Amino acid sequence: MALVVFLENVGHIHGVNLPRWAMAAIDWLTEEYAKFQLRLLGAYRRYNRILILEDDDATAANLTSALIELSANHTVDQLLLVHGQIRCLIGHKGQELVDAAAFDQLLARYAADTSLLDLRIVYGVNCYGASLAPTWLALGAQAVNGAQAVNWLPEPSLSLFLSKWLNGSSFSEAVVSSASRARAIGKILWPNQVDGSEHPHIAGSRQIVYGQRDVTIASPTDRTRTAQLTSAHKAVAAAHPRRTSNGHAHTAD
Repeated sequence: MALVVFLENVGHIHGVNLPRWAMAAIDWLTEEYAKFQLRLLGAYRRYNRILILEDDDATAANLTSALIELSANHTVDQLLLVHGQIRCLIGHKGQELVDAAAFDQLLARYAADTSLLDLRIVYGVNCYGASLAPTWLALGAQAVNGAQAVNWLPEPSLSLFLSKWLNGSSFSEAVVSSASRARAIGKILWPNQVDGSEHPHIAGSRQIVYGQRDVTIASPTDRTRTAQLTSAHKAVAAAHPRRTSNGHAHTAD
């Protein structure tokens, strides 16, 4: 098994203008923290290879190459520890984008040769992650998560997810459990509004699970089965961007 980590914080906080030194400090601290969590929680004991694409390596070309090259001999899981926009990942310094054009090129290559990728799960803390779920499923991923809008709770969501996933919990259990605990903490900062509705930061951070909810770190991939599912995923994604042939699950309140 291999793990691809697309890692670029940029130092940006949504809606907040920060001086460059503060952004540089946030960028360095958050990226080092993420790498520390991978070691602390045992990722290097569970994966045969871990490839981290950070800083100037966080580009569309490098991500595409990494997924294809590792898929030749590994089942690949992926962590998206970056900012995001609708159907877009934000790479190096906010200038390198993995956008619709990059994904469409990869989709075309995969459609021509489904042996190109062997994706299992894609876990992301990126904003608007739900908008990319149909794309990852169409690329053969078995399970994907995604935030509905701007995700204000990347932590403790990431560390809680990794703790569950690396110790054998199903993908859906790991996502739902970590998101629920993160939301409980978030509601201390952003309680419900006067009318009882959720604060926009909490509502936007809500995670959705797509695909095979019961996949675990011990689950094998089946390229033949993945190829058969891909056509169904594409058709459903086109008709219902927020659904898949296996359904989707919102996180618990």
